[in-house]
Amino acid sequence: MPRDLAARMPEPASLLNYLTRNLKTVMKLTLVDAFSRFGAKPASRLGSLSAMAADGAMVLNCLPAHFGHPARGVLRYETKLSTAQAGTKIVTTLGEDLTRARERDLPVRMVVSIQEREKTGNKGCRYHVRPDLVGKVVEFDGDRFVVDFTRFQPARPAVTASRRK
Repeated sequence: MPRDLAARMPEPASLLNYLTRNLKTVMKLTLVDAFSRFGAKPASRLGSLSAMAADGAMVLNCLPAHFGHPARGVLRYETKLSTAQAGTKIVTTLGEDLTRARERDLPVRMVVSIQEREKTGNKGCRYHVRPDLVGKVVEFDGDRFVVDFTRFQPARPAVTASRRK
C-alpha cells in the first residue's frame, strides 16, 4: 500500500464513513486481486466469501453493513451464514474456514466488498483490502459469527540494558 494512502487511512471505527466518503481513493480491485493481496485464491472469482492464505490466515470477504464498533480500537464484523446470498458450496466453505480459524486461533484478513451502481445502471462491485487490520474469530456457533479486527502492531524488539564497565 502506498505510504500516502496508509497515512490517510482511518481508525477502524470510521471504516464505513471512510469508504462511503472516499470512494475515489478506495482501491478498485477484483475479488481475485483483493484475495491475492493476502496470498489467497478464492474458489469462485465472482463471489467467494472466504479463502485460506498461504501463510495460514483466513481471508474474509466482508460487507460494510455488518460492521460495528463495540469498543475503542475494535472493528467488529458480525453476521450469519444463513443470511449469506451465495451458493451452498460457498457458504459451506465459509463455515469450514471459520471453524478452522476459531479452533486454530488463526488470524483473519479483511477484504471489503463495495457495491456501486455504474452509469449503465448495472451494479458493479469493487473490493478494498485492509492490511493494517487483523481479525480473530471470537464467536461461531455454526451460523452466527463474530470477528473482531484490531490494528496490526508489529512486534518491537526487546530492549536490553547495556552493562557499564
